[in-house]
Amino acid sequence: MIKKLLTINLLLLTTSCSFIGGPDGYFPSTKEDFLKEKVEEDIRLPDDLKLSSIENHYPVTELEDSINTQGVPKPRQIFATSGNSSVQLRRLGELMWIYVEALPSTSWPISKSYWDTSSYETIDANPLTGEILIKFDEISVLEMKIEHGIKEASTEIFLKQIDRTSNEIMSNPELIQDELSNLVNYFAESVSQFSGTSLAAQNLNEMKKAKIFVENGQTTIELSLNFDRAWSSVTKAMEASEIFTNDKDRSNGIFYVSYDEKNDGILSDDGIFSFLNIGRSSENKKVNFEGAQFEVKITEKNNKTYVRAYSKDGKIEEAEKLISKINESLS
Repeated sequence: MIKKLLTINLLLLTTSCSFIGGPDGYFPSTKEDFLKEKVEEDIRLPDDLKLSSIENHYPVTELEDSINTQGVPKPRQIFATSGNSSVQLRRLGELMWIYVEALPSTSWPISKSYWDTSSYETIDANPLTGEILIKFDEISVLEMKIEHGIKEASTEIFLKQIDRTSNEIMSNPELIQDELSNLVNYFAESVSQFSGTSLAAQNLNEMKKAKIFVENGQTTIELSLNFDRAWSSVTKAMEASEIFTNDKDRSNGIFYVSYDEKNDGILSDDGIFSFLNIGRSSENKKVNFEGAQFEVKITEKNNKTYVRAYSKDGKIEEAEKLISKINESLS
């Protein structure tokens, strides 16, 4: 009896599927309908209409005339540019440091190797902070600090002697100068052997001393320097850029600048840095500010200094050229 019921149910199910989805069912299969298709004749268009064989999905409007008459401004200089690689010992008063035209992550392994191969004992070396601590004698230690410089992709290296008992800085300029001079020579001799970079010291590359930002439509240079160093750096940058300075007011941090037609914007040979032969070369460095009068101001706030250029004649574009030119030569 059960077998008969199963057979009947199976027949009913098969019949139902054919009734619903078969060729004569409610939902017939359409997978072979394409075989019944016929190719019709081409559409006949009127004589004044033509069928395009190429369809342009991205049409471009003709703008040739407007592009030719459009003035595209030159991009503003954001960071100081790098010149030839060099290593220099610099001094400002009692402050001495080494300037290297290389990233701190490149200068770090060379500086560390200098102390590792010296007669002194390295107590600690931290690539994250750029500090190397050296045992100098029984009463003092030497602390070297590797920092990012003012210029893009540059390094500044400082050295100080610290009393072990009081933890105060000891004044010994002769020792500092001797050790920094030795390090300069070591850099010159070893730079070809240290062409790579330290991954551990990559963090130092981000700690830049110079930043650019726009405030009220005016470009401002922010320097992580005290006023004395900022004044010296801007003075040197203006000398290097051959920007003529009429007068200076150091107490208020102001340079009075104008284009001098007689000297063609070039500093005279008896300038402060004339012995370095700065500001006497290529003509493309000469700056013409079209007779406008400017003030370059350095202000100090929250342990930082800010450099801005103002035009007395309201020539904002010329003031922007001036601050950009100074920024190019900052180091």
